[in-house]
Amino acid sequence: MIEDMFGGAPEPAVDWYPRWLKPEDAARALLNLVDEVAWKQDTIGTPGGIKRLPRLTGWQGDPGAVYVYSGIRNEPLEWTPTVLELKAAAEAVTSAIFNSVLLNRYRSGDDSMGWHADREPELGEEPVIASVSLGAARRFDLRHNATGAMRSFQLTSGSLLVMRGRTQAEWRHRVPKAPGLVGERINLTFRFVTPR
Repeated sequence: MIEDMFGGAPEPAVDWYPRWLKPEDAARALLNLVDEVAWKQDTIGTPGGIKRLPRLTGWQGDPGAVYVYSGIRNEPLEWTPTVLELKAAAEAVTSAIFNSVLLNRYRSGDDSMGWHADREPELGEEPVIASVSLGAARRFDLRHNATGAMRSFQLTSGSLLVMRGRTQAEWRHRVPKAPGLVGERINLTFRFVTPR
């Protein structure tokens, strides 16, 4: 958690690159990923019963990079060409090594992701997670666990948001619904998981 010397509001440990990719490169990557990725729609147990996730997902990575969250076990599929290109570019900017990626496909503003933190044991204590956005711009909210302080980013096509340090331990994040939004968005969150 980052606070100024006068006890100001906490800030998440993030690096923000709103124009990381050229618009034409972001548009090309979006089209490629729609076809390259083996998209699926998982289900999750809720107090109201079993429900479909409000988005499509994909998981790629090195052999052994298994990731389990919300009762969903993700066995890595092979890296596809466009994902590998984006992975290399994200590693160059972050000076981190990634062995896996979670892809989320938001088909419209009706698709979303609720409040959560990526705190699974296989990610380690202070994971570096590089989030690449392609397609329709969506709001990304961070909420501090202790104070409720909120920080929001408009994740535009071609942007890169990197979460580091204690962000996952001290903050939760979400992509809320955007009623009326028609455009599609794909988000890639590169990470390193301890192989099982």
